Amino acid sequence: MKRTTTTRLAAGLVAGVLALTACGSDGNDADVAATEAEAAEAGTIVDVAVAAGTFDTLVAAVSEAGLAETLSGEGPFTVFAPTDDAFAALPAGLVDALLLPENEAALVAVLTYHVLGAEVPSSDVATGAVATLQGEEIELVAGENGVTVNGANVIAVDVEASNGVIHVIDSVLVPPSIDATALLVADAMESEAMEVGTIVDVAVEAGSFNTLVAAVTAADLAEVLSGEGPFTVFAPTDEAFAALPAGLVDALLLPENKDALVAVLTYHVLGAEVPSSDVATGAVATLQGEEIELVASDDGVTVNGANVIAVDVEASNGVIHVIDAVLVPPSIDPSTLLS
Repeated sequence: MKRTTTTRLAAGLVAGVLALTACGSDGNDADVAATEAEAAEAGTIVDVAVAAGTFDTLVAAVSEAGLAETLSGEGPFTVFAPTDDAFAALPAGLVDALLLPENEAALVAVLTYHVLGAEVPSSDVATGAVATLQGEEIELVAGENGVTVNGANVIAVDVEASNGVIHVIDSVLVPPSIDATALLVADAMESEAMEVGTIVDVAVEAGSFNTLVAAVTAADLAEVLSGEGPFTVFAPTDEAFAALPAGLVDALLLPENKDALVAVLTYHVLGAEVPSSDVATGAVATLQGEEIELVASDDGVTVNGANVIAVDVEASNGVIHVIDAVLVPPSIDPSTLLS
C-alpha cells in the first residue's frame, strides 16, 4: 500500500508540473473522480508530505511546532510547501535556530505563513494579496511565466490531499514580523556564552559585533567589560553601527574623540545584571552617568526607541541584550564630531 501511495503521489507531482503550463485545460468528470479518489488514498496534507520524501525538513518543522494534528485536520487548506532544497538555501544556522524550543512561536509563525485557510487550486490563483493562517498576507503574482509567492517560484501545483491542496515552492517564506537576523544572533551568542566567558568574549565570538568590539578596544574598555561586573550591555549589531550618519563611526574612533567614544559605549551599559524578566518601563542610569529610557510593552522592549531584538545572552560577568540601533547620550552632539 505504501508503494501505491507513493506512486500516486509522484504521479500527482508530475501532473502538477504539467498543470503549470496547462492549468487552463478542461478535464472530464472521470478525471475529477480519479483525482479525488487518489487524494483520499494519499491521505492528509501531512501524509502526502511525508510520503513524498522531498519535504523532510518541512515535516520535521511541522512536528516540532506541534502543527501535525492541525494540518491533518478537516481543513480545507492550501499549503505552499518549500522543498528540502528551499530550506537548505536559508542562511546557515537559521533552520537550527527555528527548531530550538525557545523559538517555537517564531517557527509556528513561519510555517502557518505558508498556509491558507481554504482550498485554492491553481485555476483559481490570481495576482493579489492573500491572508494566511499566520495572519499576515502573502503576495501572489500569476503571469505568463508561472506563479510566484512573495517572489518564490511555484514549481508544482495541485497536489491533492484529503483535506486540501499542496503547491510546491522553491523558497521558504518568512513573515515580515519575524526577524531572522535576531534569531541567528541570539542562537550564535547563546552558543558562545556556553563555551567562553565574559561579555567581551561572547561579543567577539558571535561575529555580529565587529564594530562594537573594535570600538570597545579603541576606547580601552575591554578590560573593564571583562571585569567582575556584573553588567548589562545593550549591544548594537554591526548593522546598527552601519546605519549611523556616514563618517560618524570613523570620527568616534579617532584618538582625539576617545572621550566621546567612551561616553557612547558606556551609555549602553548598566552597572547591574538585569535579565529581560526584570525589565520595566522607566528611566535607568548607565555607567556613562546619563539615563536611558526603557519601554516594555506587548510588542517587546525598546531602549531610547531602539528595538531589543534578542535578550538574555548570558556571560560569566553579566548579560547581553541585542539592539538594532546605536544609542547616543544627550550630551554628545554627533554633528560636532563630523565637522
